Amino acid sequence: MDDSSIIDLYWNRSETAIQETQQKYGQLCKTIALNILHNNEDSDECVNDTYLAVWSAIPPSHPNHLSSFLGKITRNIALNKYDYYTADKRNSTLTLIFSELEESIPSTYDVHSHYEAGETSRLISEFLRGDSHINRMMFMRRYWFTDSISDIAEQFGMSESKVKSTLFRIRKKLKRYLEKEGVTI
Repeated sequence: MDDSSIIDLYWNRSETAIQETQQKYGQLCKTIALNILHNNEDSDECVNDTYLAVWSAIPPSHPNHLSSFLGKITRNIALNKYDYYTADKRNSTLTLIFSELEESIPSTYDVHSHYEAGETSRLISEFLRGDSHINRMMFMRRYWFTDSISDIAEQFGMSESKVKSTLFRIRKKLKRYLEKEGVTI
């Protein structure tokens, strides 16, 4: 079933919408949650919470890209669960992934307003659209899907050191681009 038909099911409040969503995007949502939480039961719970959140969000929302909409909701739910579980401790994998970006992307937890955070997101998307397909995919696999370096290396048929150096160069280019656009890091 195509995305617009699934969205129509949500708008018509048909419970079939959740089944169709699960069939088409269940594995995507599970992978996103599992990459963040590293626990099957918690990931399954996040995916179920995603379906509930989507049921509540559509309507009134009418997403243009259902996969991105689901991925964002799943990721936010998983990150909230991660924050809850690690309030007193640090998860080295996720901390490492986000620390890689600290020098390239400004924190949204300081004086930056909601508008500026949205503008920064737009600029990052613009930057990635202007980069090569492989660089864009590697960046997204690492910083959106939180894939490990070894998984990315296997997926793209590269050595781990090549992936690390490529991601390093992408982050540096992103930092220069954001600074050129007036975003203070």
